[in-house]
Amino acid sequence: MKVFKFGGASVKNADAVKNVGKIISLFNDDLTVVISAMDKTTNALEKVVESYMNNDGKVFEHLQEVKDFHHNIMNQLFDNTNHPIYEDIHNTFVEIEWEIEESPERPYDYVYDQIVSIGEVLSTKIVSAYLNSIGINNNWFDIRNVIRTDNTHRDARIDWEITEQLAQEQLLKKLNPNSKTIIITQGFIGSSSENFTTTLGREGSDFSAGILAYCLNAENVTIWKDVPGMLNADPKFFNDTKKLNNISYREAIELAYYGASVIHPKTIKPLQNKNIPLYVKSFVNPNEPGTLINENTAEDSLIPSYIFKKNLVLISISVRDYSFIMEDHLSHIFGLFSSFGVRIHLMQNSAISFSVCVDNNQQKLTKLIDALSEKYKVKYNENVELLTIRHYDEETITKTTVNKEILLLQKSRSSVRMVMK
Repeated sequence: MKVFKFGGASVKNADAVKNVGKIISLFNDDLTVVISAMDKTTNALEKVVESYMNNDGKVFEHLQEVKDFHHNIMNQLFDNTNHPIYEDIHNTFVEIEWEIEESPERPYDYVYDQIVSIGEVLSTKIVSAYLNSIGINNNWFDIRNVIRTDNTHRDARIDWEITEQLAQEQLLKKLNPNSKTIIITQGFIGSSSENFTTTLGREGSDFSAGILAYCLNAENVTIWKDVPGMLNADPKFFNDTKKLNNISYREAIELAYYGASVIHPKTIKPLQNKNIPLYVKSFVNPNEPGTLINENTAEDSLIPSYIFKKNLVLISISVRDYSFIMEDHLSHIFGLFSSFGVRIHLMQNSAISFSVCVDNNQQKLTKLIDALSEKYKVKYNENVELLTIRHYDEETITKTTVNKEILLLQKSRSSVRMVMK
């Protein structure tokens, strides 16, 4: 069994879906194929959630845009509008309509998971039906029957023991020893013990692939992207990027932790635990080797890697009487960040202050800063940038900080991190 993961860009339109079929046809292995929502569907469904929760009267207008997008793709994939997929997709949208016909009294994160999760259901049903129509026989599977989580909506935690048991009971039994078996299923989503849909955090489909590979003892995992593999920098921000041919699990975890956008940070660890190789390959050129992530550390430091994040906020927290920042202060501060769901990208403390760099999520930050201000003096800089360089030298630092004001700098033997403006 091999696990494939196709992201939203790889199923963004009808031609992209056809390309997925071509890639799958290249392999004679049993495959579990994890697919994200099509293109920007997650963003579009987030608009549905916001409109519903704000009761602004536009919720069905936003939902219609999602319907039209998917029907346009189906019309290009299927010759006959009487194909069963049309009724199947109609019934899937009815599930959302049931949700939004009720008054918005339930918690935002719960509603988010029930509505936004439909994007993955839609994409996998369409891809599965298309593959069957061209002779690539497959089984569509609702992964919510396997991936069991707690009820932390929008960032659910996996119950590994139950998930592994369910995966082996429900997915392995679908394997046909006499022919190639293909399972089409969803990334990003799971379900709680109460059978409510949960999500694993934005870009969580990579993690879904890692979960299933671990639970099914997969031979390997391939994440199909619109890039030739893992690059040492985001080409949107850096020229002359280079492909990393082979990096270790540890290096991949470091890069993902610091914010490298190719792989979800949680994806690597379950693969490392069972020594399952991970390939990052191009869906444009599927025969190219891509990047291999495994135990080999020999090439980790050959090429410096750059991780750039913009539109962040640098917050500085100090005690009002200018006394030292002590352990009890830090415990209280971390508790507030946790309770408001604000992830810290970088932190640094001095005798009288504690500084953190976080995403500019106004909805969360306003509440967090209000809570911090009850006990501390709080200052913040908006619209700052965070640059992390792995395997740096002084030349790389100089080259990347031209005309920049460095507000905060951290160095270790292998990494340098700079908050700049």
